[in-house]
Amino acid sequence: STHEHQQLFQQSNSTMTKFLLIVAALAGSATAFSPVAVKQSSTALKGAMVGGEGPEPMPFSSANTSVGFDPAGFVERAPEWQNWFREAELKHGRAAMLATVGFVLPEFMRIPGAQFSFDAIPKVIDAHDALPDSMIQIFGWISFLEAVSFPALANMNNYDRAPGDFGFDPMGLLPEDPEKRKAMQLKELKNGRLAMIAIGGMVAGASVTGHGFPYLP
Repeated sequence: STHEHQQLFQQSNSTMTKFLLIVAALAGSATAFSPVAVKQSSTALKGAMVGGEGPEPMPFSSANTSVGFDPAGFVERAPEWQNWFREAELKHGRAAMLATVGFVLPEFMRIPGAQFSFDAIPKVIDAHDALPDSMIQIFGWISFLEAVSFPALANMNNYDRAPGDFGFDPMGLLPEDPEKRKAMQLKELKNGRLAMIAIGGMVAGASVTGHGFPYLP
């Protein structure tokens, strides 16, 4: 019947939407291996950025450590894009850290409003399809923040600005001491990389199993 065909179409559309969401999350997690470090063979770029020093063990790398880890050679082929690569990684890492919190927290508490209640949306993964107006607002604000950063990105190499530094530190967490500042930047970088992988796994687990936190079968 027509009604059954409509139901099948809606189910197919919902499945496709979730599939695309998983792909996008996994693509974001892949950025964890983007070329933010420099190859040892490039003297001009060697040690230029936080995170390329190592010496954490890194299987399948030539030196078996994380020193200068860039297996695809992105920085070696396009050194002028190095700052952009780091900016992109930091931005994705920050978004992923927020996403992991935003994905888990609603499993335990919700903001006021009947449309956000546990009765209306038992599973957080279903909020994407159940709240289209909210999704539009979220993507709208994300687009706005991206748009206002275009000039800084377009002229990255012409500004005296470190990648990812937008001068936003309202709580004054970034230390003034150079060594402590470097340690804080390394913590952000590593936590961001972990979060990019984590959010991909969380979305995939929630979609495949249909379960809430911790998204296991």
